[in-house]
Amino acid sequence: MSHTHIPIYRAVMEDSTRWAEATRALLTERRQKLFNFIGSPGAGKTALLEALARALKGRVQFAVIEGDCAGTRDAERLAAEGVQAVQIVTGAGCHLPAESVHQVLRDLPATGLDFVLVENVGNLVCPAAFDIGETAKLAVLSVTEGEDKPLKYPTLFRQAAATVLTKVDLLPHLRFNLAKCRAALHQIKAAAPVFELSGKTGQGIGAFADWLLRQK
Repeated sequence: MSHTHIPIYRAVMEDSTRWAEATRALLTERRQKLFNFIGSPGAGKTALLEALARALKGRVQFAVIEGDCAGTRDAERLAAEGVQAVQIVTGAGCHLPAESVHQVLRDLPATGLDFVLVENVGNLVCPAAFDIGETAKLAVLSVTEGEDKPLKYPTLFRQAAATVLTKVDLLPHLRFNLAKCRAALHQIKAAAPVFELSGKTGQGIGAFADWLLRQK
């Protein structure tokens, strides 16, 4: 049985690591922060970024890198909020490549931007496996997905600096057990904060925005 796929995978990971390190160096040089939002399709990542754009207006300047397999809809939504948004289309790719993120970052203004927020391709697995040079990974979990997701996909929630629970305005209409979800997250990474948010009502957005501003 051939095992030639093993060195190919290793080469891909090593190449990704080199680009991630280059991104970290660029962020340090520019004194910028890069936050990598990772969550399933439909978890509310774009709505969260729209709400953050409103909450952070006048406080910091930021751009958004949008990752999708096809289309530009999410970038258009952020642009409508007055945010500089760049779309990366990955085709069949299940995550944003570190090289693509680095190239887009280099094309963004070197001054005047405090944050770059990345909305990775909708997926709880692949984006967590690849370092893109981010300041922090942030897990986005919708209450419509079920409280067991942290235990099923622990890698992301173990790596994330924080977990954002979205669409909490829907809790009265769901069987989602908030206490069980928090217990699962605590079991995986006790020190990571959990934010309960609603992009629709604005609940919790201010506290999360304040937390982002304190990150180094």
